[in-house]
This record gives sequence, structure tokens and C-alpha cells, in this order.
Amino acid sequence: MINNSNAIPIGANQALPKLAFSMGEAAQVLGVSYITIHRLLKRGQIRASTALRTKVIPRAELERFLRETLSDGDAQ
Repeated sequence: MINNSNAIPIGANQALPKLAFSMGEAAQVLGVSYITIHRLLKRGQIRASTALRTKVIPRAELERFLRETLSDGDAQ
């Protein structure tokens, strides 16, 4: 059985990858606090789907945020 905390179990040997995260889950994935996720949303640095009752942040959005905010190692 696949033991992946970011997957949804659908059978004995299969799991679907999680496509979106709650704000709390997104905070855990990025290793930051819930408040940091809230601030990033408020500043427009990440976007959430508002189609549901609660905000969900797509995996692709978290990946985009990380890609676009990578440091090139230069000291400022």
C-alpha cells in the first residue's frame, strides 16, 4: 500500500495526488505559519481558489510561488 501523506487513498495499491491544499496544509508544505500563508494571499503573492466554501491553494500555485521567488544567492 502506498503511504503518501499528500495523496488520497483510492485502493489497495493506488493513490491520487493531492491537487490543492487548505491554508493550514499549504503552511505545512512550505514550512511556514498559517499567518504567513494568509499574508501571502492578502499581498497577492499566492492565489487561492474561491470556488469552494473555504479557500484552497492549488499545488501548481505553490510550485509557481517557489519558482518565482528563488534566490540566486546574491547578497543584497
